[in-house]
Amino acid sequence: MKMPLRTVFVTLLACLAALALGVAYQYHLTERDIAGFEARVAAVGAQQPAPRLDARAVAGLPEPVQRYFRFVFPSGAPSYGVVRLSASGQFRRPLTQGFNPTGAQQVIAAGAPALMFSATTSIMPGVWARAYDFYAHGEMEMKAKVLSSLTVVDERQTPQLNQISLRRWLLESALYPAALLPGGPVTWEPVGPDSARAVVAWNGLRASLVAHFAADGRLTHMQAETDGDLTTPYHGSGEHVARSNYQAVGQQMIPLDFTISRQAGGQLYPFWKGRIDHITFE
Repeated sequence: MKMPLRTVFVTLLACLAALALGVAYQYHLTERDIAGFEARVAAVGAQQPAPRLDARAVAGLPEPVQRYFRFVFPSGAPSYGVVRLSASGQFRRPLTQGFNPTGAQQVIAAGAPALMFSATTSIMPGVWARAYDFYAHGEMEMKAKVLSSLTVVDERQTPQLNQISLRRWLLESALYPAALLPGGPVTWEPVGPDSARAVVAWNGLRASLVAHFAADGRLTHMQAETDGDLTTPYHGSGEHVARSNYQAVGQQMIPLDFTISRQAGGQLYPFWKGRIDHITFE
């Protein structure tokens, strides 16, 4: 016996409505988790702000780093503990080739390594992926969900992933340069006339990147000294970041354009190309 067309239509509508309600509920739970992680990172930053500028301590740093601080703090360094920013651009999901439009937000502690990154990437019309990376107190959590509902990446803290997250905080640090001043968790080692190694040590972990500087002092890029594993289902911190388009934000020069890449075998594989749309310091 055939089901009446009206009944089929009503049943289909009911299934679609139930699906929409399920997605809406999962979206609410995901956003609640993200807001909670952001609050935890902000609390870390409020408790431990970035170090203040100490001219005597800066004078003992490698010369290219001194040049950088002269450029980035033209009239003294501001004091802050929490950074909030939004960015937009193109993102390539792990193990894929194409780029998709992406919007992202970050809440970052400047004086102690802690950050929360969340992003929404369009996969196709009406379908999106919601992803976030959380790191604080030496431990991380990483998730990605299609339609904010179906979990496709779920990584919990391991020593390796915790170290990658620590490096992620260092890789983003040109956006909150007071974190790189002497007296905080970052130390500097000489490498060459236009480069220096930034080392962050925290909770028993250590991560480093080599920073490269232009003649006028601006930081042009940072890169890891070891290859990344391109087979992982996540990009992690990436191994290379290029910075450009420095603009005055308060008392600091902040690079608004960026390209973050994986690096292996002497090649760069960009995965996040964008621009900082808005940034504030608290």
